[in-house]
Amino acid sequence: MNQLNCHTELRLLNLADYLHLIVDRLESFEADVVQTEETVSFQFAFGTGRFEMAPGKLVMEASAAEVEGLRRVKELFSVAIELYAKSEKPEMAWEGDLADDTVLSSFRLMRVRNAWQLTPGMRRVRLEGENLDRFESFTGMHIRMLFPTETVPDPVWPIAGANGLALWPSEDRKPTTRVYTIRKLDVKAGYMDVDFVVHGDPHGGDEGIGSAWALNAAEGDVVGIMGPLGRPVRSADWYLMGCDETGLPAMSRILENLPADTRGVAFVEVDGAADEQQISCPPGLELKWIHRNGVPGGQHAELARAVCAVDWPQNVSSFGWFASEADAAKQVREYWRKTLGYGRDQTLAAGYWKRGAAGLMAG
Repeated sequence: MNQLNCHTELRLLNLADYLHLIVDRLESFEADVVQTEETVSFQFAFGTGRFEMAPGKLVMEASAAEVEGLRRVKELFSVAIELYAKSEKPEMAWEGDLADDTVLSSFRLMRVRNAWQLTPGMRRVRLEGENLDRFESFTGMHIRMLFPTETVPDPVWPIAGANGLALWPSEDRKPTTRVYTIRKLDVKAGYMDVDFVVHGDPHGGDEGIGSAWALNAAEGDVVGIMGPLGRPVRSADWYLMGCDETGLPAMSRILENLPADTRGVAFVEVDGAADEQQISCPPGLELKWIHRNGVPGGQHAELARAVCAVDWPQNVSSFGWFASEADAAKQVREYWRKTLGYGRDQTLAAGYWKRGAAGLMAG
């Protein structure tokens, strides 16, 4: 079988300052990594990649047996460069196979099948679409949703640019984007479920765009998605987890897919008892609910306190996962990293939203 190959050369003067961050991110996508002073090689399940470093220069090479595999390697490399080399504003254009490819394989146009209320504060929307295998094969639980709005009711959807990432043909007709979690995925049946924290206002402003859309979602409504996004959760024997409503879809999906012998403890903060959900999890993992009882989200300190109070077991593989308001996530992250000394390979603490800000993650 012939291999597909492509490459790109970048001018990066400060690569040494952030190369370790790029390698760490790419390794988290279940890659085998071999690194020397001048090269880094990556072996993914779907393809391979290679970095060749020289003073002020980085050459990236990508190879795969299948088109989708090559697109995925390009995508992972390009996103990592966009994240960590942003200050150097590198110009990136892939050459070789698929050089003129404008198909954005991460994009799907989806239609609403139906929608229903799970709890007073959570609404589920079932989206149907074609060729959803990618969202199961390439790990990552999140998607970027592309919403039509009153100001842009008929958006122009993205294509792939020369760097392999999303290019918007019309900035004036660009949809509003927010990141959400795939709560459930059934590739054979051609649908995915997405849970939305709803605020009760079907005409919410910009900061409630996802909530307003979900409250009004009707059969046949069209929405775009891109993904999958996010790092895989690493395997462990014991987990410590914490989240508020915005992280609940992700935590629920993680818990439901853990091996039956997994142990640990998980905390979920919601407004009250009516917002609790039925979640399947291993019998050795204790699930605890924290109620705010009217205290606004992001202003209740118990979740972070409870997570930080748990003692991690010794001599067993363990992982800490936390998703909540940004300030709480920062508190937990700093405690795990600085106080306890656990690294990125054992912890993931993400701010899914921030008080007073719009559009960070699931908020």
